[in-house]
Amino acid sequence: MIYGAMKFSIGGTLKLAFRPWVEGLENIPAEGPAILASNHLSFSDSFFLPAVLDRKVTFIAKAEYFTSPGVKGRLTAAFFKGVGQLPVDRSGARGAGDAAVRSGIDVIRRGELFGIYPEGTRSPDGRLYRGKTGGLARVALATGAPVIPIAMIDTEKIQPPGKVVPKLMRPGIRIGKPLDFSRYQGMDNDRFILRSVTDEVMYEIMKLSGQEYVDVYATVAKRRIAEAEKAAKAAGRAEEKVQDKARNKAD
Repeated sequence: MIYGAMKFSIGGTLKLAFRPWVEGLENIPAEGPAILASNHLSFSDSFFLPAVLDRKVTFIAKAEYFTSPGVKGRLTAAFFKGVGQLPVDRSGARGAGDAAVRSGIDVIRRGELFGIYPEGTRSPDGRLYRGKTGGLARVALATGAPVIPIAMIDTEKIQPPGKVVPKLMRPGIRIGKPLDFSRYQGMDNDRFILRSVTDEVMYEIMKLSGQEYVDVYATVAKRRIAEAEKAAKAAGRAEEKVQDKARNKAD
């Protein structure tokens, strides 16, 4: 009931304001379980995709969204639950991987749609990064559910980092044909099979999205970008000190 109300209010508003275009909607099954594997460009991805589908999609979200204290924390938790998000505890040796698998299997066993971002985090620069095997492939092989590759198009341009007011433009969603990995069912402990399945899905997402593919994890790319920005700032401060000294000598 809550999901339906949220979908009607938020989804209806998104469709009216942004008018997202969709290709391949017929590839989403009318009933039965499936895994929706998408690229991840923006926080809004988890809202635009459910907005254009008739069926409920359950995504996973970090547990911090559900456990923050105070009125704001309770409202945030209620919002994420209402839009079909499941909390995932990222603590522990394997972090979100095991939690995502357990959550995904539960959703699939209920005959529902499970949404997941194989990259594990949003792309830092609009490119497509290497998929993680922890959630997607293990859920697919443990359940035999079909995997449907999905490409979000231009959602990162709507509200770039640091921009408060979103830009009104039409994002796109391309939905690929279901991929069948049932031949590998039960082999979810074979790391070579897990990597092969994940790479096949990422290849299909790349074809749908037209993104440049980078064979490193997005988390690694984010760390490198942060380190480069930090080094650039340090170099800038050092240059300012040199210039200050030069001006002082000139005076």
